[in-house]
Amino acid sequence: MGGSEVVLTGPDFKKGIPVNSLKSGEKILGHADGVAVLVIRKDEKFYAIGATCSHYSANLNDGILTERTLRCPWHHACFDIETGEAKKAPALNSLPIWETAVRDGKLFLLEKREPQARDFKPSSTPHFVIVGSGAAGHAASEMLRREGFTGAITVFSEDSELPYDRPNLSKDYLAGNAPEEWMSLRGEDFYQSKGIAFRLNSKVTALDAAQKQIVLSNGEKIHFDKCLLATGGTPVKPPISGIDQPHVHFLRSFLDCKSLIKNLKDVKKVVIIGAGFIGLESAAALKARGLEVTVVAPNPLPLSHVVGDEVGALLKSVHEKNGVQLRLGHSVDKIEKDCVVLKSGAREPADLVLVATGITPNIALATSAGIACENGILVNEFLETGKSDIFAAGDMARWPDPRSAKPIRVEHWVVAQKQGQTAARNMLGKKQKYQDVPFFWSQQFDVTINYVGHASNWTKTTVHGSLEERNGAVAFHEGNQIKAVLTMGRDQQSLRIEKAFENSDQEKIKQILNEEGI
Repeated sequence: MGGSEVVLTGPDFKKGIPVNSLKSGEKILGHADGVAVLVIRKDEKFYAIGATCSHYSANLNDGILTERTLRCPWHHACFDIETGEAKKAPALNSLPIWETAVRDGKLFLLEKREPQARDFKPSSTPHFVIVGSGAAGHAASEMLRREGFTGAITVFSEDSELPYDRPNLSKDYLAGNAPEEWMSLRGEDFYQSKGIAFRLNSKVTALDAAQKQIVLSNGEKIHFDKCLLATGGTPVKPPISGIDQPHVHFLRSFLDCKSLIKNLKDVKKVVIIGAGFIGLESAAALKARGLEVTVVAPNPLPLSHVVGDEVGALLKSVHEKNGVQLRLGHSVDKIEKDCVVLKSGAREPADLVLVATGITPNIALATSAGIACENGILVNEFLETGKSDIFAAGDMARWPDPRSAKPIRVEHWVVAQKQGQTAARNMLGKKQKYQDVPFFWSQQFDVTINYVGHASNWTKTTVHGSLEERNGAVAFHEGNQIKAVLTMGRDQQSLRIEKAFENSDQEKIKQILNEEGI
């Protein structure tokens, strides 16, 4: 995956460091065997673990320790400091660890231990079926093997590609800064070694919950013992005249993004319809390619319904300063071959149009099977549907978040991955409640946003620090409760607040927000 390795600095742990260099709960960055290493002291025991996150290569020394885990500052991956195991998404690969020894008042690192991969020769039963190969479906398939499941796993996907890094489609890959080899989450040989079978270009058209079988578009019927629905969402296609023209694109799949990039060859002017995350991230990416970009959206501020007016105003200013033309407060009347016509009558020249007006959850399969749906597939705290042995996770799952008054549905990558991991454990009978705090990130020009929690109906916001200086936070209040916190340039603070949300510790959240000198 993309990013850069942590620069080797600090002590060479193979030569030893004084034991009293670290107090309990502290960590120190150094190196051994030519790679960056963190040595951590918990109580009277020492741990040594690779210091580079296996997701996007962030420096884990900038993260935080919580109990026996190390959390990444960028995208909140979580690693076990004793085993190196990647405990939570978005990291999929574990980290190396080192044996330690204390001699003559000094700590030394001994043998390096790389994560041990186990190949599987699965039996044909039981058969677990996963419908969808996005974040949730992919994470579930891997977790089933990590948890020791030896039965058959088949993933059915309408996609033409093996699982890939979807968040990058509207960021570095679209901007031309990420090579194609970064995009695949795993190679085909990995899935073969784990006995995970992918049926690509396969559409599941029916689900029989009573008979425990799915039906493909070609009529093939497949029995399952347990099934995970991870069907995700489909881009919203507004009823706009001219939307079916060849120069109009949507961005959801890797194939969509490749097609979009291929068609940029002779393009100078792009109009993006929609100022949500995909629209704004794509605007920044396409500006990086030197294109003229105009964004049309009905709201007066971009993304204010999610990030609040303060951050919405900042994003508006940032995009305008970087040359993006914003046509906010406007709706589209029709799309012509060389322009987008607004309902005001204005004509925005366009060689290419990108429609980024959100997604609608794919619930048709669940509905046809008699599974309860309401703005998504309804699941309980174990991600179980109302039908025996059928689970749901990802963008279309609506679950009872313990910090919310009613079930919520969140359309973000890390949430889907973590749900897939939890669903996999529960398919194996673990009875693990899904209680992770929702998290997402976005990058647009020089603005990087981290957001933890979920606030759908906030009553007020409070700003801490300076958003203009990219060193601030916004708290979203519902009554006397803080429901979510958005941060810029405060990675450790975001991690600590996430942990406080996990503990339902409102006073701790307020204390962290009010700390000086962050």
